Amino acid sequence: MSATTTLKLAIAQTNFLVGDIKANTAKIINQALYSRDRLGADVVIFPELPVTGYPPEDLLLRPDFIAMAQQAVDTIAGQVSGIDVVVGYPEQADGKLYNTAVVCRSGEIIARYRKNALPNYGVFDEQRYFSAGSDTALFTAKGRALALTICEDVWQPGLIAKNRLAGADIILTLNASPFHAGKIHQREQIVCDQIKEAGIPLVYVNLVGGQDELIFDGASFVVDSDGSVVFRAEEFQEQLSVVEFSGNKPLTSVCAPIYQPVTSEYQALVLGIRDYVAKNGFKGALLGLSGGIDSALVLALAVDALGAGQVEAVLMPSRYTHMMSIEDAELEAQALGVNYHVIPIEPAVTAFAQMLKQAFAGSAKDTTEENIQARCRGVVLMALSNKQGKLLLTTGNKSEMSVGYATLYGDMAGGFAPIKDVPKLLVYQLARYRNSISQVIPERVLIRPPSAELAPDQVDQDSLPPYDQLDAILERYVERDQSAEEIMAAGFARDDVYRAISLVDRNEYKRRQSPPGIRITPRAFGRDRRYPITSGYKGVN
Repeated sequence: MSATTTLKLAIAQTNFLVGDIKANTAKIINQALYSRDRLGADVVIFPELPVTGYPPEDLLLRPDFIAMAQQAVDTIAGQVSGIDVVVGYPEQADGKLYNTAVVCRSGEIIARYRKNALPNYGVFDEQRYFSAGSDTALFTAKGRALALTICEDVWQPGLIAKNRLAGADIILTLNASPFHAGKIHQREQIVCDQIKEAGIPLVYVNLVGGQDELIFDGASFVVDSDGSVVFRAEEFQEQLSVVEFSGNKPLTSVCAPIYQPVTSEYQALVLGIRDYVAKNGFKGALLGLSGGIDSALVLALAVDALGAGQVEAVLMPSRYTHMMSIEDAELEAQALGVNYHVIPIEPAVTAFAQMLKQAFAGSAKDTTEENIQARCRGVVLMALSNKQGKLLLTTGNKSEMSVGYATLYGDMAGGFAPIKDVPKLLVYQLARYRNSISQVIPERVLIRPPSAELAPDQVDQDSLPPYDQLDAILERYVERDQSAEEIMAAGFARDDVYRAISLVDRNEYKRRQSPPGIRITPRAFGRDRRYPITSGYKGVN
C-alpha cells in the first residue's frame, strides 16, 4: 500500500489501576474497539505497562501475576481485529523478565520490543525487576515502518537515531512518565531536541492518573521531524485522540495548553486525592479543620477532587484555640458546602492530665502536654474515619515534615497526606490560586501568622526560622544535596542553616511513619529520598 495513504494513529491516554489486570484488559479492549469503530484508527497505542498498571513494584515478583499478564495479552490479541493494538506487559522469557511492548494484529503478535534503557534513579526501580533488551522492533502499517520504544529509551541519546537507521519512518513510544513541577517542559524539550537531530516524527503516549505517591499527568504529544510539537493531549485527564499522518508527516492537530506553575501543582494534587480515594474504595474523605492555612488548602483540594458531599470536616478546639480560628474554619466549611462537626478536645485532654498526674509529678510542662492535645485530635479523627469508612487526610506540609514540626500519632495520624511534598510558601500560593476561582478560604487565614495553637500565643516562628528562609534552605539541602557551607555561601544565616539541617537529620524516624503523600517536586520524601533512620552522618557538626 502506498505510503501516501493517510495513517490514523489513536493515542489512548488512559488511567489504569495497578494490579487489576482483568479490568485493565477490558479497558484496553474497549478503547481499541472504539478507536477502530468510532475514530477510524489504524493503530492504537497505549501507555507503558497498561495491562498491569504502573508501577506494579513487587507484584512483578509473583509468578501468578506474570502469568495473568501474559494471558491478558493473549486475550487482547484474540478479541480485537481490524486495528493494530500496541500494548505493554511484563514478559517472562528465557528465565528473565522484560518490560515489553507488543503489536497485536488479528489474533497474532506481529512485533515485540523489550525496553532497552531501564531507569534506576529517583522514583524508578526498574533494574530491580527487569532485564534490558538490546534490539529494535519495527512493524508496517499502511506502508510506514513504525518503531517501538518505551519511556526512558527516548531520554537516552542515540536510541532514536538507532531506530532511524533500522528503517523506521515513525517512532512510537509508550510512557509512564510521572509528574513533578516543570516536568512537562523538560520532557518535551528533551524529546524535541532528539527528534530534531534525528529527523523522524515521534508519537509520545503517556499514562494519566494517581498511583499512591505518583501522579501521571498525561499530556501525550506528537512531534514532527523538525522537532515541533503538532499535537498535545490534555494534562491530568483521560483522552482518546487520533493523529493523522500524510506520508511520514503528522498533520497539525489541537495542542492543549500547558498549565502554568501553581495551577499545574493544584491539578496534580486534586487528581492524586481523587484517585487515591476511588482506587482504594473509600467512601469519601475527612480531615481536621483548624482555621489555619494548611487544613484550609487540603479541604479545598478534597472538595475539588471528590465533591462537597463526600468530604467532612471536624473542628476540634482546645483552650488555646483562638475564636477567629473557629470562625474561619466554619466560614470555609460553609463556603465549600461540606458537612462539619465541632468536637472540643478539652474533656479528653483533662482526662489524660488526670491519668498522668502522678507519673508526671515533679516534671515541668513542656511539649509533652502539647503533643497530648494533638493526639487527642488524632483519636477523634481516626474514630470517625473507622466508623464512616472515609479516608482521613492529614494536613502537614513539606516544610513541617522536613524539620519534624509534627506530632507522631497526632496531626500525623491518617491515611493520606496530600500536601506532604508542598513547601509552606507554595501552600499560600495554592490557596490564593484556589481563591482566584472562587473565594472559599477566608482572607484572614492567608495573612495571619501560622500557629499550631497548642500553647498560649504560639506561632510557628517561635520554633522555626521564617518560612521564606526555611523553605529556601530546605530546597537546597533536601532537593539539591547542598552542604551547610554551600547554603551559607548563598547568603543564608549560619544559625538558620544549622538549625534547619539539624532538624532534618534527626527527624527521619518521623517521616518514615508518616502517611504516603502526593509527589509534586523533583525530590520527595519516600520514593525519591531514602535516608537511614539510624545514622552517624550529620549535615552540621
